[in-house]
Amino acid sequence: MPLAIPVLLFVLTALSAQAAPFVPAADNHVLERLPYQPNEPVQQQLRSLRAQLQAQPHNLSVAVEVARRYVELGRSSGDPRYAGYAEAALGPRWSSAQPPTTVRLLRATLLQRQHRFDAALADLDAVLEAQPRHAQARLTRATALQVQGAFDGARAECLALQPLTQELVSATCLANVDAATGSLRTSYARLRAVLERHTDAPAGIRAWVLTSLAEMALRGGSVREAEAHFRQALVLDPEDSYLMGAYADFLLDQGNPTEAIELLRDRRRNDGLLLRYAMALKARGSPDLPSQVDELRSRFAASRLRGDRVHLREEARFTAHLLQDAAGALKLAQQNWAVQKEPADLRILLEAAVATQDQAALDSAAAWLARTRLEDVQLAHLVSMRPHPQ
Repeated sequence: MPLAIPVLLFVLTALSAQAAPFVPAADNHVLERLPYQPNEPVQQQLRSLRAQLQAQPHNLSVAVEVARRYVELGRSSGDPRYAGYAEAALGPRWSSAQPPTTVRLLRATLLQRQHRFDAALADLDAVLEAQPRHAQARLTRATALQVQGAFDGARAECLALQPLTQELVSATCLANVDAATGSLRTSYARLRAVLERHTDAPAGIRAWVLTSLAEMALRGGSVREAEAHFRQALVLDPEDSYLMGAYADFLLDQGNPTEAIELLRDRRRNDGLLLRYAMALKARGSPDLPSQVDELRSRFAASRLRGDRVHLREEARFTAHLLQDAAGALKLAQQNWAVQKEPADLRILLEAAVATQDQAALDSAAAWLARTRLEDVQLAHLVSMRPHPQ
């Protein structure tokens, strides 16, 4: 397989608000090549696997392994273009109505990351109907349900996961749900104790657990504990884009934009990390800010042209904090909230609603907090700022 195969989900780069979009003359036109380091072990393994797949295009196990590697690269880097590489590796299996279980699970993972939750859940249901003890399908389904705010279903999946996988994985699954539904401090303490019993767990799993602990501690107002967990997680998995974004948000909230700039300076290919970099530049009053705002404007415009609305939350934050357009940010935040309901989604919705004094949006968000019993000191502060009828 060639070094840079055409990505199925085209990324239109280098657009400006005034420029007409570039339209490729053919479907196989390569718009951009992903970063490639020939001596990096992961890339060497991928090159070998791609060569095998080129020689044996009908070899399911090789196709699945290539796609799995790209899925992991997409997870760690946050670059959505790796999804296109994964789809291309799977070939016609991707669109099959009855693909093999391994393909269906990979497809569900990618669909979830694209926020196509109904399609992802349909694939996961099919996997679990055939293999009820499939641990990865259970965990992925729990995650998809929690992101949508379907906490009862997510908790059921975490409980079903307990006899299927190691304690640390199932405990983290359950703690994340319980911490979002009224048991924040108890969930934090229990998960921390489980982690202390499993110091030999793989680094990637421990980094995931530590990130969850950091976010729980932060929602409870324990800033020092949150920072310690974030730093420990970064030592274990310094390439994880979600972790890096969460820590950058922490640094911005703590008034430390200088460290955020240093953290993200070489990570700006990722749209979410570029957003945080620009926010840090703004906090520093940097003269480099306008160029980064223009770049973000171009990327969000390209995303809209593709019909890709995965980054609605990031675009809402961009619109609120860098364009100073509270009304536009509220509209985007509401569109995003209709799709996913994590604390970060509620935060930008509340920030925009407070800025616009939109009573209906504020009341709806406050009702969600009360109904779910989500504990978060930042969200509680924002809710307290809403005007009350006289």
